[in-house]
Amino acid sequence: MGMLMPEISAATVSEWLKDYSEVISEHANELTDLDRQIGDADHGSNMARGMTAVAALDPNSFASAAELLKKAGMTLVSTVGGASGPLYGTFFLRLSTVIKTDGEPTAQLLADALDAGLAGIVARGKAEVGDKTLVDALSPAVDAVKKVAADGGSAAEALAKAAEAANEGRDATIEMVARRGRASYLGERSRGHQDPGATSMAMLVGSAARCLSGAES
Repeated sequence: MGMLMPEISAATVSEWLKDYSEVISEHANELTDLDRQIGDADHGSNMARGMTAVAALDPNSFASAAELLKKAGMTLVSTVGGASGPLYGTFFLRLSTVIKTDGEPTAQLLADALDAGLAGIVARGKAEVGDKTLVDALSPAVDAVKKVAADGGSAAEALAKAAEAANEGRDATIEMVARRGRASYLGERSRGHQDPGATSMAMLVGSAARCLSGAES
């Protein structure tokens, strides 16, 4: 794995946000295709627009990681249409309330931050595990980070496990029947389709594992 865990700072958070923006842009058509099958066919384009705006934020303009995360959240709320903006925006805003000081992250800090982000999304979107939403990717990722923290593992290990769990959660949405959002109108016909929100959330966690763990990707 090589490198030491990088310290949390506006610069490292900016690297993460820029990486996620690139991933979203690369997969925008795929996300929109997934959304076309069970939603409004705009998830990819909406997320790409929002993350392009977030990636353009200059890390040198922010005194801390928390300030940049807060601005990223507010930017997503104001630039992304549909449900995704408020949900992803709330996620970053909640992260900023937990990651208050810069420095080397612990697995416990990441667990607390991601848990706060999940709680914000659940409160905003009223979705639970099994509803076929981005919660189905984020919730198992949070559980994975909590377990590594409880076992005394490293932040890098916690992020790696989170990425694995998020991907498994994303895949699990294929066989679910949607109970929230536009997809819920389809009932049984939503089964057999991967949820676009769970897909973009798994990409977010995977990006964090690449950029924040210090591991050579």
